[in-house]
Amino acid sequence: MNTTTVHVLAAAGSKAGVLVIVLCGLVIAGALVWPVRKGSRMRREESVRAGRPGPGEHPTLPRSGPAHETRQAREPDEVPRAEGESERLTPHQLRHSASRRSGNQNRRRWESGSSGSFGSGGSGGG
Repeated sequence: MNTTTVHVLAAAGSKAGVLVIVLCGLVIAGALVWPVRKGSRMRREESVRAGRPGPGEHPTLPRSGPAHETRQAREPDEVPRAEGESERLTPHQLRHSASRRSGNQNRRRWESGSSGSFGSGGSGGG
């Protein structure tokens, strides 16, 4: 076989391979661009369709007027206890962690000399 023929075939093969790779790249790029364009078109149509809300679409005030915030002290419900020492509670015997209204509605205050949530309550000095 003549080496010139081999070079010509190799050159032709590489051009065909490059062409196939370029075409595949264009197909993949088109497949990625198409949903983005479709999504932006759908979003544009939705915003045009939405326009101004009609009557009944917005929430309205109740006849009694606006609702106001209520403050109340809450205390946790007790966890149920097992009947015997050897018995364990199973998950279906436990309830969700609920709370109830506390009998004492006075607001809790920090005690003087207390540091709050961390530390020993000391002066903080070295």
